[in-house]
Amino acid sequence: MSVSIRDAGQEQLIVATGLYKSFGGEPILLDVGVEVFRGRILGIIGPGGVGKSLLMKMLAGLVEPDAGDVTVLGQSLQSLNASGLARVRDRMGFLFQNYALFDFMDVGQNIAFPLEQMGVPKAEITRRVAERLAEVELPGIERLFPNELAGGLKKRVALARATIAGAPILLYDDPTAGLDPVTSSKIFELIRRLHRPDGATVIVGHDIDRMVAVCDEWLLLHEGAVLFRGTTEEGRASSHEVLKTFFMETGMLGAAA
Repeated sequence: MSVSIRDAGQEQLIVATGLYKSFGGEPILLDVGVEVFRGRILGIIGPGGVGKSLLMKMLAGLVEPDAGDVTVLGQSLQSLNASGLARVRDRMGFLFQNYALFDFMDVGQNIAFPLEQMGVPKAEITRRVAERLAEVELPGIERLFPNELAGGLKKRVALARATIAGAPILLYDDPTAGLDPVTSSKIFELIRRLHRPDGATVIVGHDIDRMVAVCDEWLLLHEGAVLFRGTTEEGRASSHEVLKTFFMETGMLGAAA
């Protein structure tokens, strides 16, 4: 089942077509297509083990598909060399499910890392790191190390690092995994606040009750394929049994990641 979610005139910042990936001869993704439009927040959902995080890594150019193509900002990732791919990634911010913070760097150094790679002057880096920490409600913790922070604080630091460079495309892989409901709500509030209207945001997640407050559109993976693309209203209007599991009139109740 596929639902058209945008008219042809709206700009696509990410387009993936015919994505296929297998491991050990076992197919994981089968002919998957994704469209991410300027100004929109797309939620990728589905049962556990269906390949949501794998799909996200393909969109970021971190995993190469066995077949198919991913185009980001008009450039096919499969046609780029290492330096070309790095330039495209400079325009993407990625929050990993396991934080991926550098343990040997303090918080300030972790957040500053993307800016240092871009050659931003030191004084500018210091100012922007302080501003971003204030925006994620963690002012003044630049000198703490990741092992001194609880999980929810690590997520906010990782969120600050993912967005510090002002990349137009932001990718979040299960940003509230393992967090309590109150902290999860704060993380999604931050995601909505840091979303660029001229960019695009993609969220892989299982916390659908909270995702519904920020996502404009959805892509539901099921048995390795796209079962549904569309808005919350379109999902709730469907009579498909799998869709009814995710889109219920009393709210959106999640499945395990």
